[in-house]
Amino acid sequence: MAEEKQLFGEVRRFVRTSGAVTGIAARVAGERFLGIKTDKAAHAADLKAVLGGLKGPLMKVAQFLSTVPDALPEEYAQELAELQSNAPPMGWAFVKRRMTAELGPHWQSKFKEFGQDAAAAASLGQVHRAMLPDGTPVACKLQYPDMPNVVDADLRQLRMALGLYQRMDSTLENSEVFQELSDRLREELDYTREAKHQKLYGIMLRGSTQVRVPQPVEDLTTQRLLTMSWLPGRPLLKRLEEDPSAEERGVYARALFEAWYKPLYVCGVIHGDPHLGNYLVRQPDDMGPGGISLLDFGTIRVFPPRFVGGVVRLFEAIRDGHDARAYEALEDWGFTGLSQETLRLLKSWAEFLYDPLIEDRVRPIQKSDDPNYGRSVAQAVHAGLKAEAARTGKPVKVPREFPFMDRAAVGVGSAFMRLKTEQNWHRLFMELIDGFDEQALADRQAAALVEAGLEPA
Repeated sequence: MAEEKQLFGEVRRFVRTSGAVTGIAARVAGERFLGIKTDKAAHAADLKAVLGGLKGPLMKVAQFLSTVPDALPEEYAQELAELQSNAPPMGWAFVKRRMTAELGPHWQSKFKEFGQDAAAAASLGQVHRAMLPDGTPVACKLQYPDMPNVVDADLRQLRMALGLYQRMDSTLENSEVFQELSDRLREELDYTREAKHQKLYGIMLRGSTQVRVPQPVEDLTTQRLLTMSWLPGRPLLKRLEEDPSAEERGVYARALFEAWYKPLYVCGVIHGDPHLGNYLVRQPDDMGPGGISLLDFGTIRVFPPRFVGGVVRLFEAIRDGHDARAYEALEDWGFTGLSQETLRLLKSWAEFLYDPLIEDRVRPIQKSDDPNYGRSVAQAVHAGLKAEAARTGKPVKVPREFPFMDRAAVGVGSAFMRLKTEQNWHRLFMELIDGFDEQALADRQAAALVEAGLEPA
């Protein structure tokens, strides 16, 4: 009774909180525990509209929560997954003050031209097109004011929301998930770090004919201003609306596969924000027959070589139907103390993720045409984990590396579904892991990080 009273007090406090994420948690808690019925379908779109007008962190948190199985009602998850930044831009007078704070009172002399209007919105700021004195076109990403305090406030809301969800459903222990998300969001505040991430991706994708990466202009970059080379192109999403040919969509698919997975299997690095808005399509040029340009390097995850080795070993175990090796691979991922039933459930999720990589034939990325199929598989796994946790009294502790790896895998799958392309995914994957050696990856990773000016992992 005391436990229920304490939980009721938490819910009432959450209902009074104006924050959007805690508001979602309160509504979920209210329906599940207090019998308060809400018309989720009717107000889910309104919720997206409210969050879509926010600047940056909370929107990204909402997008992330939409990928966690059973964390939100289906109606919320579908709407939040489609969020894009819709924040009102900073006006020119405000931009001038912000640029003066970053580059000094004579900042305009450092540019031949500087666009007064924002050319694009970024998650934590806005982008202006400019030109250096030598005529080089550049993009200047200027952070919105007071973002560190905004991030801290949003993370406090997220901690409360996840804490309440943990009370409602003890299937998954999410403290490591929160810490991972917190670390990545705080890293995004430092544009000098993002500049190093750009350099890192330029190193890892050096020689690629299909993927381009902007390079930073270091003497015009600060913690809150990132100046980088301007890459021409059109948003990938816009191009897909024009129904390009199957051949062209295949070019984009292979380029996306390289951009996402070559850094992971060559250097243990992954781009943690799989939103298709982060890609431009290029016209054919001297690099090759078109391809993509990869943007936004705020959320980058460097994995321990053993974790990447575990990813490869789990693929091999799933392919060969070898339970003992699957258990060892999941331990390399960071899962510990797995019961046989929990292992079976996690294997079923892995079988879904690895399915297109196992068959040596041209095929769609997913056998089902249902865009929510992956989420339904995840929910079925989560339901099984819930039953197993109730039986054993032991929730599954999610390793901190898992959420971004899982999100990227689901994100790339969703992107390939949007592309409506069929490829031999098995051969693309095998080309990346052929001769995979964990120590060689560790050596490449260390060398690339040092060259980019980043601390070795």
